[in-house]
Amino acid sequence: MRSFIVIAMFAASLAHAAWNGYTEDRSLELDTDGVSRLDIDAGAGTLVVTGASDIDKILVTATINVPDEDGDEALEIIEKKLRLSLEEKDGEARLVAFFDNSGWSWGDSPSVDLDVRVPHGLELFVDDSSGSLEITDTQSMVEIDDGSGSIRVTGVTSLVIDDGSGSITVKDVAGDVEIEDGSGSITVEKIGGGVTIDDGSGGIDVNDVELDLVIVNDGSGGLDATNVRGDVINDGSACSSHQLLIFIALRPAIRGFLRAFPACC
Repeated sequence: MRSFIVIAMFAASLAHAAWNGYTEDRSLELDTDGVSRLDIDAGAGTLVVTGASDIDKILVTATINVPDEDGDEALEIIEKKLRLSLEEKDGEARLVAFFDNSGWSWGDSPSVDLDVRVPHGLELFVDDSSGSLEITDTQSMVEIDDGSGSIRVTGVTSLVIDDGSGSITVKDVAGDVEIEDGSGSITVEKIGGGVTIDDGSGGIDVNDVELDLVIVNDGSGGLDATNVRGDVINDGSACSSHQLLIFIALRPAIRGFLRAFPACC
């Protein structure tokens, strides 16, 4: 194990009018020499990952929040329930940050907010339970499995997202983008490869795609595709971007006809 943990504690009761609890910061770091990949297993809380060219370590600030508890009670909960570690094995780093999910009702559970800095080019595999997620300028392949909460990704080489609910914004991806989404709006822009979307519900807005846009399923919600230089394929029918918008507008009346004669669109 090549991990280094610095713990800085402070109680922050009534630091904010909406907050009455205990907060503690922990800093973790891991040398990335010989490490090509980072797996993140995160529970409730925000997650921010930022790439940088001037570092050769993974640097983590974990803000631990325990609501409605004084210092001693919060420390006991943290000791018993918190799973927080950053370790390396066989060339892969793994960051774990979550509370064991037992004994709390919805809305008052402890959480861990993560601020992570990584060297450019480090592959990311993120398993996130809930809370907003932002990944910026890692210049690497990224895969995300997310339960709920907004997702924003910019400045990566390729991207795969499997999301339960929450808005998704993706910009400036050098290669391909694949999104499978349960619900929530999807915005995709400035993609150097192709885009594939399988969506349950929510509006889809796609702009500036170098290769094909494939809509496996668009569920419910509007679809707007512009500046797609490859083919736009929806439900197995190849169409131009303009024709696709017409197709979506008229689909309730003519979908059966287009399925029988896809070449006509």
